Amino acid sequence: MTRRLLAALGAVLLIAGCAPGGSSPGGDSAVDSGYEAGDGSFTTWDAADRGEPVEHAGTTYDGTDLDLADWRGDVVVLNFWYAACPPCRAEAPDLAAVHDDYAERGVRLLGVNPRDDAGAAQAFERTFEVPYPSLHDQGARAVAAFEGAVPLQAMPSTVVLDREGRVAARILGQADPTILRGLIDDVLAEEA
Repeated sequence: MTRRLLAALGAVLLIAGCAPGGSSPGGDSAVDSGYEAGDGSFTTWDAADRGEPVEHAGTTYDGTDLDLADWRGDVVVLNFWYAACPPCRAEAPDLAAVHDDYAERGVRLLGVNPRDDAGAAQAFERTFEVPYPSLHDQGARAVAAFEGAVPLQAMPSTVVLDREGRVAARILGQADPTILRGLIDDVLAEEA
């Protein structure tokens, strides 16, 4: 009996340790489940190791067609997110500030949402005053285009593309704004 009780208690503690905790800005604990966040770690690739440009085209939540190839020559920051993801909510103001601070320096931000319908995504964008577009990534086609650089199970993930459209850096989990700005600055400093 004691062993079974201890085993049950251990299982409860293990499950509780895996569950997301706390609440998120603008949200409640009811929406704080169903995500797997990364740890905020980042990876960079030297220019010689970046491989081919990422090819992807899609439609934003407002119905605009967008092709990453049209943004060649600019540094592009893609943020993979969804509305009920607590770290996505937490980083939204920082990403909006990055957009505002870097827009005139040839940096474009683009959200990529593989989960939400238009209503949920647009409500998130209004709530957090997101100033850049997001692709409605039905079928996770954008995620597939980044296979190997952005694992689908880590939300959010942020990817920095160089001016040629190649993956230069990636952050798994909530992006620390200081780290993200440093990664962007490094890519901007590269010769065009």
